Amino acid sequence: MAIEVIVGLPGLSEGPLLDRARAMQVPVLVSANSFSRWDRRNGTREWRGWRLGSLANAHGLASIDLDSAGFVLAVRERGIPWTIDDYIALASSHPFRRFASLDLCVEQAVAHDRDEVLDRIARTIQLNRACHIRACDAGIAHRFMPVVQGRLPEDYIRSFEAIADLIQLGQPLGVGSMCRRHLHGPEGLIAVIELLDRRLPKTLQLHLFGVKGSALPSLAAFGDRVASIDSQAYGVAARQSALMSGQSKTNRFVADHMARWTGRQLDRLREPVRAVQQMLDLPIGQPRNSDPWEQALTSARQQIRDLIEQGEIGFEQITEAWVVEWAADLLNAA
Repeated sequence: MAIEVIVGLPGLSEGPLLDRARAMQVPVLVSANSFSRWDRRNGTREWRGWRLGSLANAHGLASIDLDSAGFVLAVRERGIPWTIDDYIALASSHPFRRFASLDLCVEQAVAHDRDEVLDRIARTIQLNRACHIRACDAGIAHRFMPVVQGRLPEDYIRSFEAIADLIQLGQPLGVGSMCRRHLHGPEGLIAVIELLDRRLPKTLQLHLFGVKGSALPSLAAFGDRVASIDSQAYGVAARQSALMSGQSKTNRFVADHMARWTGRQLDRLREPVRAVQQMLDLPIGQPRNSDPWEQALTSARQQIRDLIEQGEIGFEQITEAWVVEWAADLLNAA
């Protein structure tokens, strides 16, 4: 089965990019942020809701998917500026083929240590569950795509196990934090997909967010597992090309790059499949700390994450002082 290449668009404004996407009849993906309305009158960016007028321009496209946000927004805003209800209202405003759950990426630039990675995974699990409940209420759960997050391959398995019951028949599982990941190595893209391929139900397919085109010949080995990828990498290539050639980076210039980029990705899928070395399915152990206080802190953080995943407490309630108090209670009870 061929992997579907989905072209990321910066928005749905009429112009050369949208015209080219219609002409090429390629599936496209847009970010929720492309519909954002921002207020800068007070000297800071404040989110003020959605601008939905451009959705009228979605006609003629092969298909359109909605992504909740991305790495750039996580870095720029330090969080998601809209609520779950806001996002589901956007997802309900147009018959998107599918819309991804809200999630929190865990790239190094966003999650600086292991505790922050684990916290963001727990919050992503909670966001998946909350989005699914709201999607059911809105009658659009059949188009909902859950998303798993992780830094280590085993993180994605843990994330999947926590939301496996949310997966809808015919919808893929979204796999986040892919775009800045190396292809090889113990935390590389291939290691993640290879483990998911062995451990997930055989009929479940994956959508990989932001995968580099150079990975496609290797991913072809997982053609029955990987349903689709998306990328907006052509925009970066167009910017570099314009700088080097001294040309203006007009929308028509970018549209030409988009067409060439898409053609190259499809050509890569026709290349001979690269062999993938099977990884040993070994558990990833965490180093043990003999210090009782550090052990109590670790236990406290994990118990809090469990409650977040279960929806018993909200992640916005958590403070470091509360974690310390929780750990002290555990230590005193030991």
